[in-house]
Amino acid sequence: MPTAEPLDDIDIRLLLALREEPRATVVALADRVGLSRNTVQARLGKLEPKLGSFERRIDPATLGYPLTAFITVQVTQQHLDRLADALADIPEVVEVFGLTGDSDLLVRVVATDADQLYRIAGRVLDTPGVERTSFSLAMRTLVDFRVTPLLADKLRPDAQ
Repeated sequence: MPTAEPLDDIDIRLLLALREEPRATVVALADRVGLSRNTVQARLGKLEPKLGSFERRIDPATLGYPLTAFITVQVTQQHLDRLADALADIPEVVEVFGLTGDSDLLVRVVATDADQLYRIAGRVLDTPGVERTSFSLAMRTLVDFRVTPLLADKLRPDAQ
């Protein structure tokens, strides 16, 4: 598993400021965190590759995919790379995680309706290397994706 270079207090303060005001200008961010514009610009440039995909901010429901389901998959290990490629070719597959335990993969899929979910589940099951699947429909999101509590936890009290 890749390890990222840890963020320092300045990076964390910038990210928290961006969380509160995502469209803030560099000058506004500099004023907010008490740094020069050039320092903030340089820090943001270094942070950008670490921030991940902009896609995470797009809710599939706004694209017409209101249903989310999770498929746990048991696989034949020697087919794992090909299986990952095959799952990436299914547009409705939005995330795939490798797991430990009884299942090998956790696949998050989205769909327009129950019929499409059924077809996606069948397509996953028909993928070479898949031994067995288990399917769960997400009824609602109880806690949205978040990292703000982690950022706040890493920020030293004297840096706030």
